[in-house]
Amino acid sequence: MREPFDAPPVRDRLLTRADIEALPSGTTLIDCDLEEADLSRLDLSGWSFERCNLRRSGLRGAKLERTRWQSCRGPFAMLVGSDLGEAVFAASDFNNASFKRSTVEGARFSGCKLTGADLTDLKAVEVHFEETLFIGAKLRRHIFRKVALKWLDFSQADLRECDFRLATFEESSLREAILDGARFEGADLRGADLGGLRLADAGRFRGAVISRDQAAQLLDQLGLKVL
Repeated sequence: MREPFDAPPVRDRLLTRADIEALPSGTTLIDCDLEEADLSRLDLSGWSFERCNLRRSGLRGAKLERTRWQSCRGPFAMLVGSDLGEAVFAASDFNNASFKRSTVEGARFSGCKLTGADLTDLKAVEVHFEETLFIGAKLRRHIFRKVALKWLDFSQADLRECDFRLATFEESSLREAILDGARFEGADLRGADLGGLRLADAGRFRGAVISRDQAAQLLDQLGLKVL
């Protein structure tokens, strides 16, 4: 790629890998179409993407540090093994995308849709999620210890072996999530939707704080009523 300079944003273009390689470092793309583009292993650190279409794009092993993603659409995008350190995703839809084995240290996701996304084996330190949908997503072994979880929907997500110890749930959902091996000691679950919880899962919340209504919901499955 060419050396960076104060170039104007690239707008409303259908771009290929060759087009991207010809642009200067740190380029801003606005309303551009990158559908099915193969951008694997490219160094796009510091780039910005606004309202771009990345459906089924290939970003395997790409360097995406400090990138900005605003109102982008990337369903089924492949970001396996990419470096997203300090990246910022806002109001973007990456449903069914794969972030498997990616580095997301210091990254931020706000107002995003990650429904059905594969986020297993992330290298994640101080990653921040807020107001994000993880419905049916794969988050196995992710560490949420001591994290304030705000407006996160984990409904039907694979949360096996996740660490939620001392976490606080606010307006979030664990409805019908897969929780085998997950840990919740010291977690505050009063702001979590536990609907669909199986009795077999109840023991996983040992040491966590739940509300009276949530306790009644669990007991109701045993045929008992809290008066």
